[in-house]
Amino acid sequence: MSTLDSGDSPAESPVGPGQGPVSGDSDRVRSVVRGLGELLITAGLVVLLFVVYEVYVTDLVSAGKQREATSALEDTWKAGPPEEERVDHFEGLGEGAGFAKMFVPALGSDYAFTILEGTTEKTLEVGPGHYQGTAYPGQPGNFAVAGHRVGKGAPFNDIDLLNSCDAIVVETRFSWFVYRVMPKKDEAGRWAEKASDPRCKGVAPLGAPYDEVVGQEIVNPRDSSVIAPVPHRPGAEGSVGEQVTLMTLTTCHPRFSDRQRLIVHAVFVQHWAKDPAHPEFRPPELKETS
Repeated sequence: MSTLDSGDSPAESPVGPGQGPVSGDSDRVRSVVRGLGELLITAGLVVLLFVVYEVYVTDLVSAGKQREATSALEDTWKAGPPEEERVDHFEGLGEGAGFAKMFVPALGSDYAFTILEGTTEKTLEVGPGHYQGTAYPGQPGNFAVAGHRVGKGAPFNDIDLLNSCDAIVVETRFSWFVYRVMPKKDEAGRWAEKASDPRCKGVAPLGAPYDEVVGQEIVNPRDSSVIAPVPHRPGAEGSVGEQVTLMTLTTCHPRFSDRQRLIVHAVFVQHWAKDPAHPEFRPPELKETS
C-alpha cells in the first residue's frame, strides 16, 4: 500500500534520502505481481470453463446424438425385411452406423449404449465404436469396442469398476449375447475360490495361446495386440473354429489423459435367441445390477 493510500498527505510523510527510488520500485513490483495474479486468475477461469465444456457440455451433446442413434437402430430393426433364418448380418456397415446395443448391469440398470461401426473421433462422440476388422457379436475371435472415459458421453468412464464374472450383454436384431469379464491377473492362481459363484459359469483362466488374457490390464496406447483375435499374440489366431469368442473394451487411462489404455477382456458364455412370439423377453443377466 502506498503512502497516499494510508491517508497521509505528501507534506505529512517526509521521504528520507534514497527512499524515493525504493518506493517507486516497490510500486512497480506491486503492479507486476498484481498483473501476474490477474493473469493467473484469468487463465484459471479459462481452464475451468474448458473442463466444464469438455466434461458436461460434450456429455449433453453426445447424449442427444446417442438417443438419435438408438432411435435409428430401433427403426432399422423394425423396418428391416423378415429373415426366415433370423440370423444377424453385419456386412456393409458404414462408419458410424449403429448395429447393436450394449448393457452392463453392474454399472446400473440404466446403463445402455448403442454400438456404432468404426472408431473415428466423430463416431466416438456418439457412443462406443467397433474396431473395424475385429469380430462382431457372438462370432469367434475378438469383438473389440472403444469408448470415451471422460466427456462425449463417457460410456466407459467406470469400466475400471468391473469385476471378474460381471456380465456385458450385447443385443442385436435377432439375439442377446452374454459375455462375462475374465479373471483378473491376481485371481488366476486362486480361481477355485470364486468358481462356485453361479455368475462365473463358463468363466475361467484360459490356456495357451490365451494364457496372457486377463480381465483387466493397462497397456501402452500403441499396443494394438490387445484387440487381436488372440490378444497379445496377433500371429497365433489359428483357424476361426479354434478361436475363443471374446469381447474387449478399450478406453483412455488415467482419466483426463490418453497416456495409457485401460483394457477389459470378457468371454462369451450365453446366447439367447429372440422369439417373435415373446418380444418382451429380456435376459436374466440384465437383473444383475449392483
